[in-house]
Amino acid sequence: MPRLTSEYLEKINTAPVLCVGDLMLDRYIYGKATRLSPEAPVPIVTVRRKTLMPGGLGNVVMNLHSLGAKPMAVGVVGGDQWAPTLGELLSVALGGESLPFIEEPGRPTTVKTRVLAGIQQVVRFDEESASPLSAGTEGLYKSRILALLPRCGAVTASDYGKGVLTPDFCAWLIGQADALNLPVVVDPKGSDFGRYRGATLVTPNRQELALAVSEDLSGAPHGKIVTVGRALMEKAGLRNLLVTLSEGGMTLMTADGRDAHFPTKAREVFDVSGAGDTVVAAMGACLAAGLGLAAGAEIATLAAAVVVGKVGTATASPAEIMASIA
Repeated sequence: MPRLTSEYLEKINTAPVLCVGDLMLDRYIYGKATRLSPEAPVPIVTVRRKTLMPGGLGNVVMNLHSLGAKPMAVGVVGGDQWAPTLGELLSVALGGESLPFIEEPGRPTTVKTRVLAGIQQVVRFDEESASPLSAGTEGLYKSRILALLPRCGAVTASDYGKGVLTPDFCAWLIGQADALNLPVVVDPKGSDFGRYRGATLVTPNRQELALAVSEDLSGAPHGKIVTVGRALMEKAGLRNLLVTLSEGGMTLMTADGRDAHFPTKAREVFDVSGAGDTVVAAMGACLAAGLGLAAGAEIATLAAAVVVGKVGTATASPAEIMASIA
């Protein structure tokens, strides 16, 4: 098994993957809390350090780079201080590609700021706009995508509900990729999975699946997950579905009627933020390299187990994945 996985990881080296969707910046403020504020029943956090990391499709780019694949990207930012910061953070991972940002006037760059005391998240505050892109910005976005599609082997679409992946845009994107026989992997958002109709693979977590099928799936067994997942695939026109279940691993349902469960290899879970990005990146890289869905799900499970063992938005390297098996 370790030898087989190592061979697969070598195959995804330099696999070209185009990343689209919602681009954001993750800010982490780390500190120590020893007392409550006299002004309100909240902890006082003494700040020790701050970090900045690409989030959303930016984190997919970073995960692809860490895995050894070759990411390309198109994202929307605002005309503010955070756009150049994102450019600097992503420049190495994009391998010298021209910075893929489209600036929309009046729209802020999406920034999520998390305050942590030790390893415990105390609060998160977001700066964002969820409005659909203007017609001009969307047109430019599409033209950038059309220029990059012939150079990639797969497409990942990160939907965080920030106005980029509207139903019409998703239909256009999946149609363009399908015309070139390119697989599309979607990290979904919201209750309407019909917007992803025709996508090669959709990767909801347990909560996202529950929202899409309007059922409480907390603690649901494998059989129940498969039943509702299959019903959702039929209703929304999804080809394949990979449900991430945190400490429960992942369940893959394929178009040929088969399903498989992949137990997690995580020893400790410190932070699940960004784990979905890792799964999407691993699946996109594997499909771009011509590997099957099952091989991709296995590598994604291993990579996610590495990531949730770290604090903050994180990535997994082939060496870390192999070490987790050993």
